[in-house]
Amino acid sequence: MDDLWGMLRPALGLGLDSKELGTAQMALRAAAVYAAMVAAVRLGKKRFMGQATAFDVILGIMLGSLASRAITGNAPLGPTLAAAGALLATHWAFSALALRWHGFGVAIKGRPVVLVREGRTDERAMRAAHLTEHDLHEDLRRRGVGRVEQVAEARLERNGDISVVRAEKPPRVVEVRVADGVQTVRIELG
Repeated sequence: MDDLWGMLRPALGLGLDSKELGTAQMALRAAAVYAAMVAAVRLGKKRFMGQATAFDVILGIMLGSLASRAITGNAPLGPTLAAAGALLATHWAFSALALRWHGFGVAIKGRPVVLVREGRTDERAMRAAHLTEHDLHEDLRRRGVGRVEQVAEARLERNGDISVVRAEKPPRVVEVRVADGVQTVRIELG
């Protein structure tokens, strides 16, 4: 074990000032920090950085900051990786609490906001979310919806996405002429 430590110490530039690190040492630090971050994130929850809430993004920013400091030698490698582990453990604990206690989840992740209901835009909700009509229409078009009237419900989700539930299409009414007058027939078109 002492032999391994004896090789790692100079290879990673442990104990050196950041200005004393060479190219190879910084490259090896980058590889080591990358491997540590991949392992740490794999131990974390699956959704982290996938469909991230602000709660998850904060962790990503903080991990990135710590990782960069460890790579460049502006912070000691071991304690910095330990701090990253502590951040991930705290994030995991908060996620577990949010799963078991809805109020805590709302406090750290927020609530979804209904923007459109039954084809009508909620102007107050739009203002509170700092969304313009143009923003809403852009997101609707991205989901293949041309008009607000085609929406049963649209929500600004906790991760910042807008989810859209389309309104059911009303049946098309077709008039059919028969010998004794006009008869109305409802035909469902899919």
